[in-house]
Amino acid sequence: MTQDEIIAFIEGLPEVGTVRAGSENGAPEAAWGDVFFFHEPGGDPARRRNMPFATVVASDYPGFDTASRLDRPGVFRVNIAVGRELFEELVGYPPAAHAEHADGTDPSQADRIIAHPLYAAQGWVAVVCPGEATSERVRALVRTAREADAARSARRTGGA
Repeated sequence: MTQDEIIAFIEGLPEVGTVRAGSENGAPEAAWGDVFFFHEPGGDPARRRNMPFATVVASDYPGFDTASRLDRPGVFRVNIAVGRELFEELVGYPPAAHAEHADGTDPSQADRIIAHPLYAAQGWVAVVCPGEATSERVRALVRTAREADAARSARRTGGA
């Protein structure tokens, strides 16, 4: 699965808005080219939640997020907000216990579902360069994350 393929897949889901970080939207230069996906009820960006349900990042953020070594040619990472329950099912421990387990994984290893190097405690997982082992699961997790975000939006707005 290429970076463009995963981006096209996510953008093809219902009521998904995309923000591509760049100079035109004030994003820091380290984030330029990264893509953030939001549930947009009715396709209206004004109804977007503050947090994305998934992101695709293709470069390290020096001094902040470098563990996945994304500055290697052709390397990118898909990040997905899966919540506490699904996170534990996927990685084998609850998000709150990530600090105890962080040293046990290599966040730069490709085609493997891992706890997000920085946002595991918030229920995020990540996959560097999804491939044969993870592509279908990544698609399913992204769908689930979008549906969960849509459900939160509906509860907040009374279903509107």
